[in-house]
Amino acid sequence: MFTQISWGALLLVHLIPALALFQPGLITKLYRVEAASPLFLLFQHRAALFLVVCMICAWSIVRPEVRQLATVAVGFSMLSFLWLFWAAGSPPSLRSIALVDLIGLPLLAFVAWQAFKPLG
Repeated sequence: MFTQISWGALLLVHLIPALALFQPGLITKLYRVEAASPLFLLFQHRAALFLVVCMICAWSIVRPEVRQLATVAVGFSMLSFLWLFWAAGSPPSLRSIALVDLIGLPLLAFVAWQAFKPLG
């Protein structure tokens, strides 16, 4: 049961960025990228990719057989952002996003342990 709850929490970590696909104003609010910027399209695409991550998390709640691949996908999403954030000097404007990912890391570690632990 805690495994499914953890996948649900990881889904929530990725949900607000994914919602920017349907509510483009969130892109400006979250990332301070204006609609007139050429980067706006990239952020919309980023939101679509976050929607995929959300779907992977949702699928993992009900289908244990996808959890190993889901762990890799979600882990890569979270860890790559944290690494890039740190490598860029921890920009203050992205600190809240990094904090949410940091808070999610124990859940990621738990689902990874569950997904990859030996059977038996």
